[in-house]
Amino acid sequence: MATETAITRQAPYIEALGEQYGKDLTALTATKMPTAGYAPTVAGQDQAQLDAYTRATTAGQGIGAYQPYLTQAGAYSGPTGYQPFMSPYQQQVIDETLKQYDTQAAKGITGIGLQAAKSGNLGGGREGVMRSEYQNQSDMNRAMLNAQLLQQGFGQAQQGANAAYGQQMQMAGAVPGMQKGDIQTLGSAGAIQQAQEQAVLDSQRETNRMAAYEPYERLGYMGAGLGNILGGMQGQYQTTIAPNQSPLHQAMGIGTTLSGIYDNFKTG
Repeated sequence: MATETAITRQAPYIEALGEQYGKDLTALTATKMPTAGYAPTVAGQDQAQLDAYTRATTAGQGIGAYQPYLTQAGAYSGPTGYQPFMSPYQQQVIDETLKQYDTQAAKGITGIGLQAAKSGNLGGGREGVMRSEYQNQSDMNRAMLNAQLLQQGFGQAQQGANAAYGQQMQMAGAVPGMQKGDIQTLGSAGAIQQAQEQAVLDSQRETNRMAAYEPYERLGYMGAGLGNILGGMQGQYQTTIAPNQSPLHQAMGIGTTLSGIYDNFKTG
């Protein structure tokens, strides 16, 4: 009995496309994809950011920027804090003032002698008492004047020390804020530059990725198009194959025919 096999084939140009697609797919997937070219990378810190970090962590610039001013303020608040503010001319002023005082005091002694001469007591006991009382009072006044001048100088120096103390405390509060502003400005400027560098790195990475995936995408488009073509077309060529019977098959066929004839003959 003959067996027929029907083979449905696509158009030759479609078969050629499929064959080429298979070759391209095999060749492409046989090569390892260069993933290192588009691996994510992080932009390093900009120099301004590094400067901001250095200033923020350096003693006296970021951390503890207030300390020198607090130290100086403490020196002005101590028991000797007034000394730097004492006038270097204070003693000269005192000496000149006392000199003028002594001149005026001497005139007073002279006046006592003139009064004693007029009253006829010159060289007498009354004149001596008057001179002693006057001198004692004059010495007391002179000592008080000297003390007042010293106290005045000390008071002025103390006021200067207090003012300087307040200024140092203000600086202790202001300088860290200024330092912080500089650090923030450096950090912000550096962040802008770092973001720009990161954008460049991301762009390069995306460019490398697109280049690496381009063959896959191109082959994918080809495969999708080939699938659409195959899905919308039926086979255009059919081939029928009828294989020749072997001698054994022929003998078996003859034997079957003869057997049938013999059976019919017997019943007849």
